[in-house]
Amino acid sequence: MREVLFVVGEASGDLHAGKVAEVLRELAPVLPMAGVGGGHMRRAGVEILHDVETLAVMGFVEVLQHVPKHWALLRRLRERIESGRVGLVVLLDYPGFNMKVAEVAHRAGVPVLYYITPQVWAWGANRLPKLARLVTKAASILPFEAPLLRQHGIDATFVGHPLLDRAQSLPTMAEARAQLGLDAERPVLAVFPGSRRAEIARHLEPFMAAATAVQQQRPDVQVVVGVAPTVSISAAQCPFPLVQGASFVVQRAATAGLLKSGTNTLEAAVAGLPHVIGYRTSPITYAIAKRVVKIPHIGLVNVVAGREVSREFVQERFVPDTVAASLLPLLDESSSTRQAALSALAEVRGCLGEPGASRRVADMIIGMGAA
Repeated sequence: MREVLFVVGEASGDLHAGKVAEVLRELAPVLPMAGVGGGHMRRAGVEILHDVETLAVMGFVEVLQHVPKHWALLRRLRERIESGRVGLVVLLDYPGFNMKVAEVAHRAGVPVLYYITPQVWAWGANRLPKLARLVTKAASILPFEAPLLRQHGIDATFVGHPLLDRAQSLPTMAEARAQLGLDAERPVLAVFPGSRRAEIARHLEPFMAAATAVQQQRPDVQVVVGVAPTVSISAAQCPFPLVQGASFVVQRAATAGLLKSGTNTLEAAVAGLPHVIGYRTSPITYAIAKRVVKIPHIGLVNVVAGREVSREFVQERFVPDTVAASLLPLLDESSSTRQAALSALAEVRGCLGEPGASRRVADMIIGMGAA
C-alpha cells in the first residue's frame, strides 16, 4: 500500500492536516502517512519528514531569505514522490512551495488533492490555469472559492471551514475565564500578535502599546496575550499574561480582541468575539502587495463578509492610540458598535458551512484510491 504524503507550511496547516490524519487512521488503520508537518500530524500517526517550524515565513522579502532551505526540501520530496512509494499528495495552503510540489507529483503521475487552496481570489489569479493542470481535486474552505475554481476547470468541492470542527465544544465565557484565572466581572481584551517569528517582531511592541493605551482609558480591563505554539514570547517582552496554544479559550474569555489579520479573525467570528485587525510587514513587501492584491480588505472575516465588519489598521495606519480608540466601544457591553459587530460576526459564521470538514477531506482521500 502506497502512502499519503501531506505537505503543510505552518502551524495552522499542521493542525488541519492532523485532524484529517486522525480520521484517516480510523477509516484505514494501516494506511501509511508521511509528510512535512509538526506535532499535530505526528500525534495522528504521520511520519514527519521535516518539521514545519522551520518553514513558516510570510512576505516577498522574507520568503527570499529561505529559498535555499525550500529547494533542499523540494529535492527530498521529489526523490520520495519519484520513488513510487507515494500514492497521493495532499497539499495544504502554502502555495509558493506547494505548487512546486504539485508540479513534481504531476510529472510523476501521482494524484494531488489541494486542501485549503491558494487565495487566487485575492492575488495570483494567474495560478488558476496551473492549478487546473496540476491538481486532481481541490477541497476549498471558503464558500466563494469552489465556484471560482470550477469556472477554471478545477474539480473543486466546498468542504466547510475546519475551524467549525474545533469549535463544537467551545467553553462559555464564564468557563473560559475560570480556566484562565480571570476575574469574571471585569472586561477582557485578547491580543493575538501572530503565529510567525517575523510577525511577532513587527507586531508585539505596537500591539502592547495599544493594549496599554486601552488600560489607561479603562483600568478595569484585563489583557491576555494569545501565543501560537510555534513562537515564544518572554515575560520581559510582554507586560501581560501569556497563554500558549489555546486561542479559542482566550477568545471565548474575551470581551474584545486585537488580532493580526488571518485565520484568527475567522476564529473570532466563530467564537463571537468583536475585534479590530492590525498588520505590519516590511516596506518592500507592503509596496509589492499593494500592487498585486486585488481585494479591498486583508482580514479574512471582512473578505468573507464582503465588507468591513472589523476595522483594519495596516502598516502606518496602525497607531496605538487610534487602535485603542476603536477597541474601547467593543469593550462596552451596551454599545451599539459592539452589538453591530456581534451581529455581523454571526453572519460570517453562518457562511462557513457545517462542521465535518476533516471527515469530508478524509473521505475524498479514500475516494481517490489512497486505501
